[in-house]
Amino acid sequence: MIDDSNHPPANDARPTDIPVVFHKTEKLLVALLESASQAILVIDRGGRIVLANRRAGEMFGYAGGELTGARIELLVPESSRGAHSRQRDEYFERPKARPMGIGLDLSGRRKDGVEFPVEVSLSTVETEEGIFGIAFVSDISVRKALEGQLVHAQKMEAVGRLAGGVAHDFNNMLTVIAGYNRMILDELSTMDPLRGYAEEILKAADRAASLTNKLLAFSRRQIMQPRVINLNAVILQTENMLRRLIGEDIQLVMSLSADTGNIRSDPNHIEQAIVNLAVNARDAMPLGGRISIETCNTQIDETYVKTHMGVQPGEFVMIAVTDTGHGMDSATRQNIFEPFFTTKQRGKGTGLGLATVYGMVKQSGGDIWVYSEPGQGTTFKLYFPRVSEPVSTGSVEEAERPGHDTGETVMLVEDEAQVRDLEVRMLKQLGYKVLAAANGEEALDVSRGYAGTISLLVTDVVMPHMSGKQVAEALLSRRPELRVLYLSGYTENTIGHHGVLDSSVDFLTKPFTREALARKMREILSR
Repeated sequence: MIDDSNHPPANDARPTDIPVVFHKTEKLLVALLESASQAILVIDRGGRIVLANRRAGEMFGYAGGELTGARIELLVPESSRGAHSRQRDEYFERPKARPMGIGLDLSGRRKDGVEFPVEVSLSTVETEEGIFGIAFVSDISVRKALEGQLVHAQKMEAVGRLAGGVAHDFNNMLTVIAGYNRMILDELSTMDPLRGYAEEILKAADRAASLTNKLLAFSRRQIMQPRVINLNAVILQTENMLRRLIGEDIQLVMSLSADTGNIRSDPNHIEQAIVNLAVNARDAMPLGGRISIETCNTQIDETYVKTHMGVQPGEFVMIAVTDTGHGMDSATRQNIFEPFFTTKQRGKGTGLGLATVYGMVKQSGGDIWVYSEPGQGTTFKLYFPRVSEPVSTGSVEEAERPGHDTGETVMLVEDEAQVRDLEVRMLKQLGYKVLAAANGEEALDVSRGYAGTISLLVTDVVMPHMSGKQVAEALLSRRPELRVLYLSGYTENTIGHHGVLDSSVDFLTKPFTREALARKMREILSR
């Protein structure tokens, strides 16, 4: 038995059950065993542990010499002990050095009964007293957890790419549906019986646009216009809306730390994330309860980083949203951020609420974690990198400007024919002269053949051969006075980094209304 102190036992205190071969090199052996990061167990042919290092005791929850003399099956889950005993006998019949657990999930059992994943390598040593097996045991709990996070992240990324592509194409169709429907409404009187049908089509298009926006948020392809904000201020702006959403039978408790730092993110996305979490918490408390929203500064250290993939250590600001609802089991927790996963009754939810929160937090460079047990409520913790800059000034709302500058020339570049035809109609209705092109090469040809002034380039972002950004750069080299407005359902990193736009970029998200297009163009051209 190896003593728990840092010094080898005195000769007169030497345990009698350690083989003689070990006594001759005891000091070296003790130093080797006690410095090992793995649990090392020496086992005789009958399965009795004759030597265990300190790490073995720490790993399995035993103190001092509790392991010495015990059978090795003590450290094996009860369900596997019978098979393990047979496999041990077979191993001693034909001993050879080999790793265990390749392609298998092996588990150890701690003194308190908790099982945990392990990797085991085996070797043997032959002494005068017979053959002994040596087991080198590694606790791989952290590695398994990270592997699970990696698999989940890869799955989310794959689904996100699909969702982003679908949303892009669908937003183009919605632009056509909503745009022409708006024109139909312009022609129908308020008394026309067909007007009600057209209005229902427009409502459906709006709901579809909201759905694609959630898909883009989940897939981290939503357009972000970040600025430096204070979380407390954003949360307080949503308080009245939250109280209306959750109802009178649920208490809302705010615990906002006065020294909470600033973060760089899109305030609209932060508000949407808080609302989604509050609605999710409300649905978990059908009989009423309490929702607590807390903010504070926190430090993410190396310990947290080791168990949370993709997170860097540093200063963060945390939002915690806690409810007193029915909680979640482990299987549910593993799936809650996946799109269309829901525990609600059919028709009661889209399953995109938490998926969008996940996407928004990750797109802001943050992390999200959930703590929940059945019957014990749930806590979502959102971490955002803290910044030292002051809060950005100025309103994000666009100022209304009466009228517009008719007669100015606009170049429109759009590869989808139906969308292009609609946008040409919109621009002409707004009084602009339009030069239309189906792609970047055609736009450059049109520009070379037009001697007049082109005031504004309105271009789709995602196009074959030349992206909207490439078209803009090529035209600006010839027409430096040109201003640019980008249109798209999502960016796919073509005008921003992971969908994050620079403040100097003008962008309008599809689908958009003619009125929204007019406001944005007036804003750009009147600068």
